[in-house]
Parts: sequence; C-alpha cells; structure tokens
Amino acid sequence: MAKESGDTKKPTGDQSEAVCAPGPAVTGGLTYASAGVDIEAGEESVRRIRGLADSTRIPGVLGTLGGFSGLYEMPPDMKHPVLVTATDGVGTKLLIAQEMGKLNTVGIDLVAMSVNDVLTVGASPLLFLDYIATGKLDPDEIATIVEGIAFGCRQAGCALVGGETAEMPGLYGPKQFDLAGFCVGIAEKDNLIDGSKIADGDIVIGIVSSGLHSNGFSLVRSVLEANQCHMGDKFPHFGETIAYTLLQPTRIYVSAIWSLLEHGIPIKGMAHITGGGIGGNLSRVVPDGLTAALHFENWKIPKVFRAIQHLGEIEEAEMFRTFNMGVGYVVVVPFESAEWAARLIQRAGEECMYLGSIVKGEQRVSLRGVF
Repeated sequence: MAKESGDTKKPTGDQSEAVCAPGPAVTGGLTYASAGVDIEAGEESVRRIRGLADSTRIPGVLGTLGGFSGLYEMPPDMKHPVLVTATDGVGTKLLIAQEMGKLNTVGIDLVAMSVNDVLTVGASPLLFLDYIATGKLDPDEIATIVEGIAFGCRQAGCALVGGETAEMPGLYGPKQFDLAGFCVGIAEKDNLIDGSKIADGDIVIGIVSSGLHSNGFSLVRSVLEANQCHMGDKFPHFGETIAYTLLQPTRIYVSAIWSLLEHGIPIKGMAHITGGGIGGNLSRVVPDGLTAALHFENWKIPKVFRAIQHLGEIEEAEMFRTFNMGVGYVVVVPFESAEWAARLIQRAGEECMYLGSIVKGEQRVSLRGVF
C-alpha cells in the first residue's frame, strides 16, 4: 500500500537526532575560569616576564613586550643581510625537571638548542621567542622558566622579544608543561659558512659539552627505570646525584665561535651535536669525497655517559648514535689556524680538543673503533 502523504514516523535508534541542552551541572553559567583557564594568572605572568625580557634588549629592537608581535630594525650597515632561523624544544628532559621541581635551567636549554643551530652558518643570534604550554598556569613557575630563557638570551646576545603562554587543561595535567623556542639570527650573505670549502688536511676541533645537553633522555629514562634508579640516587663511580647531573644546562657556544670569527679564523664548517650524535650531525657539512677521520683516543668522555652505558648495557655504536658523548659543537678550520683557534676557544671559557682531520674518502665521518 502506498504511504499517504501525511504519514510520518518518528525516527528510532541511530536515526534520532540528539539535542544538546543545559544539564544540571550548569548553575549560574560557565566561565573560562571554571573551564580551567585563568586569564588573571596569564596577565600576572606577562607582567613578571616583561622585566626579564627588558634585560635582554639589544640595539635594533623596537617596542616592548606585550604587543601582538616583536619588532626589529635591520642594521643599515649590512650589505646583503640574510635572516637565519631555527626552532627546537627541550624534549623529555622536561619530565626530569618537572619531577624535581627544578625549572630554572630548562629555559637555558631551550635557548641553547636554537641559537647553537643558528650559529653553525656563522650567523649572529638576534631574536628569540618562546612558547610555553601548560595544564594549569602558575605565574611563579612561568617566571622561573623565563628567568632561564632570559639568562640564555643574555649569554647568546639575543633579545627575548615575545612568546606565548597557553593554558590547556585536558591536554596537559596540572603540573605538566612543554616548551618550544624560536630563534632568528642574521648574517652577511657573503660570509655564510656551509661546509663547501672544507678540504683535505683541515682540522676538526671539538668543543666540550656539559653532559647530555637536551638529547637522548628517552633512552636515559628507560635505563634508569629498568634499574629502579631514583633522581636522588648517585650515579655509580662518581658522587653527583642523577638529577643534578642530568639537569646540567646545554652549553651556549656563541661567545667562543664569535671570538674565532672576530679574530679572522677562516672557519670552513660547523656542527651542533644534538640527536644523532657526532656522526649524524657533522656529516651534514662534510662535502662528498671527504671524510672527517676522528680518533677515539683524543676524546674526553664524561663519566655520565659511561655510567648510562654500563647501567643499560648499551653498545658503543648506539651510544655514539644517540648522545654527544662529550662533544657539544664541532669546528673545522685549516691546519695552519687550528692551534690559534683552540687558544681562542679556551680564552672564551670553553674546553676543546683536537678530534681528527679531513681526509679523502666517501664515509663523511669515521670514528676509529666505533663507526
């Protein structure tokens, strides 16, 4: 029988349409604060940060913190200025900082990871921005983190010109946070360093790290968990607590490298040694047909790496693929400049060592006995 035109049937089951309506939990209307976002705490954080940002101010910066963007006036004396950018975070090192409640050094790590990258092409770090995401905004904690960021910016000679603090309950727990950093540097186009001039006979100099820096912490935490180690315990064979050793901030190499450039050292290539170790990072700048032949006997490996290796029974090659193993930054210079370059690095307050030399070959990086 044909359905009459006026015949209607109420949908059932999955065909029904749900209607969203106020429930019994809504009394008096919801607010942003009741949803977990405290605007007043955000404003208080910005107020505290403003003075820290002012302490990093450099010539060329226009305006003050608190606007919608940071401003910088390009230097009029540069012929062909090139902007150089980098971004990075601190990774799972943050979990250790959060567990220990020690938040004054991770900001240094954040700056270091980006400014050292910018530095590798011979650029001068200019501007820095941060992004802090958290589950519950605590102005005291934010100020402590930014104190470290400002300290790192002053070390690098760049200005903290802005950032963002995002309170996101539900995505992060009340005591959880994550960091991201963004650096802008500047260089003369004709002075950019890209490794293309590296030649047979050049010397590879390694600048010493302060430990793990900000890489490999997922493996470290796995090793510690497997051995039921706690942050207050001491590493075997040396007296520092695990937390103290692991939270040593990443070195910022700006002063040392600019000392070389200002003294006319003809740097041919540089590498910031982060995730992937010295092989994965130095190989980025070694040209085809050449090999950086590095010698293990010249290497001063900090005790923390051997302690982690012993606890995790980690193979040597895996250690060098994951960690910096005591070398945070690498510089390639001509043979005749190597001794003077090493002295200048030491005068700038950094330790360094001769790692090896550039030879003909196809391997890009070779470490005798490891890879």
